[in-house]
Amino acid sequence: MPLRVELYVEDCFSESSPSEAVNMGYSESQVAPATWENWFHGWLEMLNSHLPPAPSYEIGLRLTDDLEIQALNAQYRQKNQPTDVLAFAALEADLPQSEEMLASLPLYLGDIIVSINTAQRQADQQGHSLTTELAWLTAHGLLHLLGWDHPDEESLMQMLKQQVVLLYSIGITIDIE
Repeated sequence: MPLRVELYVEDCFSESSPSEAVNMGYSESQVAPATWENWFHGWLEMLNSHLPPAPSYEIGLRLTDDLEIQALNAQYRQKNQPTDVLAFAALEADLPQSEEMLASLPLYLGDIIVSINTAQRQADQQGHSLTTELAWLTAHGLLHLLGWDHPDEESLMQMLKQQVVLLYSIGITIDIE
């Protein structure tokens, strides 16, 4: 049976006028919901060995601003500053899942929250597009949802290399230094 992914994209800038969005740090490089769905579907296909078995998967993606992500970072990580991406995993990576839970449709993996403001600043610093930075950050968040972490330099490099592979699969080439 083919992999099914239900992705819920919430863009806090979608209600803004174009001039308001640009003033808030959000350029014209908005990623269409269908593109997000294609990216996540392909990524989950590639990461199938890291997924608990289920007929389909659900992920929430929220594109927000520095103010909101700072509040979430302070509340959940006790860091009162903006960050680029937060991931809230719904599953514990190493805990066995019940048959009933795994048979439910779909299996909720968690939420990824990305600050457009920080993503735009980082894209400018790295010399690439906002779309590339958004793909990079969401790939990072997805890996966190699937249990990847980077407590040390070696695991960080493994995670970054996997992000490069994920981005390459959607036609984005990025170098890590």
